Amino acid sequence: MERTAQVTEEPAEGPARSALRFARLSRATFVGGIVLTVALFSVGAWQRRWIADDGLIVLRTVRNLLAGNGPVFNEGERVETNTSTAWTYLVWFFSWLTEARLEYVVLGVALTVSMLAIVFAMLGAARLWGGTKSALLLPAGVFVYIALPPARDYATSGLESGLVICWLGLLWWQLLRWSQAERVKLPALFGLVFLAGLAPLIRPEMTLVGALSLLMIFLAPMPQSRLRPFVLRALIVAAAGLVPMCYQVWRMGYYGLPYPNTAVAKDAGGAKWGQGFKYLWDLVGPYYLWLPLLVLLVLGVVAGRSSSAVEETSGKDERRWTVRRVREWLRSPSAVVALMLGSGFVLTIYALRVGGDFMHGRMLLPQLFCLLLPVAVVPIRLPVASFDRRGLRTVTAGDWSFAVIALALLGTAGWALFAVNTTAIKSGTKISASGIVDERVYYVLNTGHDHPILAEDYLDYPRVRAMVNNIAETPNGGLLLNSPSFMFWYVAPPPQPIPEGGAGHTVYFLNLGMTSMNVPLDVRVIDQMGLAYPLAAHTDRLTDGRIGHDKSLYPDWVVVDTGMVDRHPWMPWYMDEKWVTQARTAMNCPDTVALDISYRDPLTWGRFKHNLLHALHFAKYRIDRVPKYEIERCGLVDPYPQPQR
Repeated sequence: MERTAQVTEEPAEGPARSALRFARLSRATFVGGIVLTVALFSVGAWQRRWIADDGLIVLRTVRNLLAGNGPVFNEGERVETNTSTAWTYLVWFFSWLTEARLEYVVLGVALTVSMLAIVFAMLGAARLWGGTKSALLLPAGVFVYIALPPARDYATSGLESGLVICWLGLLWWQLLRWSQAERVKLPALFGLVFLAGLAPLIRPEMTLVGALSLLMIFLAPMPQSRLRPFVLRALIVAAAGLVPMCYQVWRMGYYGLPYPNTAVAKDAGGAKWGQGFKYLWDLVGPYYLWLPLLVLLVLGVVAGRSSSAVEETSGKDERRWTVRRVREWLRSPSAVVALMLGSGFVLTIYALRVGGDFMHGRMLLPQLFCLLLPVAVVPIRLPVASFDRRGLRTVTAGDWSFAVIALALLGTAGWALFAVNTTAIKSGTKISASGIVDERVYYVLNTGHDHPILAEDYLDYPRVRAMVNNIAETPNGGLLLNSPSFMFWYVAPPPQPIPEGGAGHTVYFLNLGMTSMNVPLDVRVIDQMGLAYPLAAHTDRLTDGRIGHDKSLYPDWVVVDTGMVDRHPWMPWYMDEKWVTQARTAMNCPDTVALDISYRDPLTWGRFKHNLLHALHFAKYRIDRVPKYEIERCGLVDPYPQPQR
């Protein structure tokens, strides 16, 4: 009897031991995949470490915050020069906390959030495919992302790219947890909607992803609670909107604009479809990126058909879509997948419409990340072991999907090995007709540093060291205008009498980051494009100008604005005294005067309310950069009228 019992128990114990061993193997494989992917990404990012000129722009604002001047670029001028509010304050917090050098802080924070983005993406995809119980979860989409050179470039760079994909990855993971939870806990729910509500502070265009996420949560069935559903929905709206709405009111009153000044400078609402498609192909073409995306699409479909992780949206008894069925579907993994894929597609369309960017690949990285999230890891099911009636172990043939997924993974890995060492743009410091450059290579070659990170590394960029020297040589102050030579700047001096301590310096140059981080905070730094200079930002966009640089205010306006001597020989020889005089007249346009005082007048309660009420008007206001035409537009009297014929 004992022998018989022993024989009958073995078949039951065999599958249990096999399942336990497989679960351990699967967990180890998944954790190992995360460690391997993060290690490869961190090594690749570190090998290409740098801080872009635009990344240094962020640090100028952080310097002013730490100095007590507020979130401004120039002391006394309330201008929001950073597109990502969250990134600015994140860097400020860790700079305040560590008291370390700003360049090292931003380098470390950027690298950390970039690595966390990969972890969150893989954790979310693992939940999508049902965890490690029934399949091995192997890296797939994450390998495609980290293989792209632009992804590794902007894992440091000092820009908010890492924060954006980190937020997307975290939102993806938390949405899947919410969609799969048997019982949603209210603290977790409010944490999720708070995270989604941060979207406009992460980056303005991420508002689309955040809004769709919140809409999905709002319309889905509410968790069981003592609170009524309408009360829960009201609390969801409050939790999601509290921080962004409070900041929006503060932004409009403080800066006098409903969005960052960078959106005004680049006219983010404009349409440049042709340039946008050039920008898309500039990323897709050189790396043959369409190939792994197509392979991963097939892989995702095959894995989805062979997996029970993705829920079906219809059954035998309920084939018709009803309101209740739709609401139930909204809290499902398939709805989260649709949200991310749809968001990636719409964000790509938006990037095409505005013309992309001048930095190779940068503005399409979040879209690519969204599209890769569902296949960040994919399940692969090995041949299944079973036992016959006699308790003997037999092996059944694996599912046909095993071969397809295995081949797709090998193909993706092969493409990654090709892409990781591919150089897409080989023009170096020359800017092609498309206006798109490999930003990291451009600054590496122009500075002579393999890893331009510190502000002083950029002293070797053309004109920057000369700027520092010319400021030291002119203690009375003045307006610095760049010359064709890299060795000196034209300096328009202040009028007599010179106040005690000098009249101060103003630098007028396109590269705001490297200039502003190599001078004291009392040196005003502004640019022709208008990132830190509202007068330039509110000019009309130049037709067929270089993308991201298609505004350029004439220096005549700046001579008037800074109050420097506007006569030859003190003024640079190439400037026209007539144009300067006309610029002085044009700046008396009432709307231009109102714009000027909106960000320069002391911030009183009255000023705050006025800015709040007129922020939309200021955002739409545009001037003509040619003084004569601006005088005509505003209906002013031209000091040099045209002779009548």
